[in-house]
Amino acid sequence: MRVGVQLHPQQTTYASFAQAVQRVEAIGVDSIWNWDHFFPLYDDPQGNHFEGWTLLTAMATLTQRAEIGCLVTCNSYRNPALLTHMAKTVDHISNGRLILGIGAGWFERDYTEYGYTFGTAPDRLRALGESLPIIKQRMAAEIPAPVRNPIPILIGGEGEKVTLKLTAQYADLWNGFGPPDKWGRKNGLLTEWCEKVERNPADVERTASVSAEDIREKRLDAFAEVGATHMILGMGEPWDYDLIEMMVQWRDSLK
Repeated sequence: MRVGVQLHPQQTTYASFAQAVQRVEAIGVDSIWNWDHFFPLYDDPQGNHFEGWTLLTAMATLTQRAEIGCLVTCNSYRNPALLTHMAKTVDHISNGRLILGIGAGWFERDYTEYGYTFGTAPDRLRALGESLPIIKQRMAAEIPAPVRNPIPILIGGEGEKVTLKLTAQYADLWNGFGPPDKWGRKNGLLTEWCEKVERNPADVERTASVSAEDIREKRLDAFAEVGATHMILGMGEPWDYDLIEMMVQWRDSLK
């Protein structure tokens, strides 16, 4: 069992975010994540916000042990070959601790204000399906090769016909949301897709995005019972380190 935290890079300062990254690693989480947006997702829509991949470089230098990643990168914002080159670079900066999280994208304001074509959900999923084999191909050709080669890919999303199939085909980790019964049903469908594409279901690590309430109401066991092996708590500033300590203690109690 592993636990992680997604620190939301919004409504904060870089100094505060950096301090939080170091603090949560010291508490003992296994993974630390940000997200890939250009504007806040909640509270003041004009509040402070920082870009995900440049922030990942800082996170790599601020940490020594925890894995890092975007939960998740929007496929639409970067050419897939360029993204692979970026990921290889952060992989080296972190000495092999990067997870390449990716998804189809969904936040329309990012697209419209930065000049990307939003299109339809099927359009964005089709583009993700086209990018994933390019990422795999480029990763094998990168010079120097990644430290952790290949860099593990996490796909975030719960679409039953396309996203979970792409996960079975290309990903090393999957991320979905609760509550536990819903997450468990999607997890079962992912296992079915793995079997259909002749992939060992055990090759895909199952991660669940959990809430503060899930931790306070002791629902982590319920996620574990339906197959989650990596719990990721999302939070913004003010950073609630007590919750993170509770999650780490829960993990350690299982050993």
